[in-house]
Amino acid sequence: MTRDYLSINRDVWNADAVNWVTAGKRLWSLDTPEWGTWGNSDEGLNLLPPDMSGMNGIELGCGTGYVSGWMFRRGAKVTAIDVSAEQLATARDLAAEHGADITFIEGNAEATGLPDASFDFAISEYGASIWCPPDKWLPEAWRLLRPGGRLAFLGNHPLSLICSPLDGSPAEWTMHRPYRGMWGADWTEVEYEPTGVCFNLTISAWMDLFTEIGFDIIKYSELYAPEWASGTRAEIPADWAKSYPVEQIWQLKKPE
Repeated sequence: MTRDYLSINRDVWNADAVNWVTAGKRLWSLDTPEWGTWGNSDEGLNLLPPDMSGMNGIELGCGTGYVSGWMFRRGAKVTAIDVSAEQLATARDLAAEHGADITFIEGNAEATGLPDASFDFAISEYGASIWCPPDKWLPEAWRLLRPGGRLAFLGNHPLSLICSPLDGSPAEWTMHRPYRGMWGADWTEVEYEPTGVCFNLTISAWMDLFTEIGFDIIKYSELYAPEWASGTRAEIPADWAKSYPVEQIWQLKKPE
């Protein structure tokens, strides 16, 4: 991947920010977190510690900032970073509306400029987790975490990528690209719903990278669309996502 994905993705999210305001408002108002494209329940996933009092938390690629808001409500001192100024404008407005004292930074989650070992917990839901190359943002997350700190991140499942046609149309019940050597996909010039450049790996490559960096794997989860789901979201039909995992969640720990 040689294209300037950082500038491409920044421009995409600045232009698209207005379309995420309504969803951001709804998610900020939730008492219990829900995750991913289909709003899966947090029950059994437990991405956030139930009590974050005294913890420093960071969201890497925060978008409208609702995950940061959930961490703040649980008692954390929260920092959130995003490359999109327009998304951050929404996040700051919603944080003010909810009385959440969050430090928002416009910047690259691959190179935050924040001090080493300054956070107890890091999280990314469709932020750095898919819009930054894993071999760039994961070492930065490692650097930011204190020994014993945890990282949770959610993004597209590899199956949802290899079953997506090359023109960007909705996922199908067949494979359209190789699994071996997977790096992600460039959606900037596709016919349907052009967006930016996203990143992904095979499951074994994710695990190899965690080992190389030094992370321990605490938990791995695969998310499907719930039974009530219908229609298509983010170019994934509900019927497809009830049979195949649409998203994956990794929960990692930096050894003490």
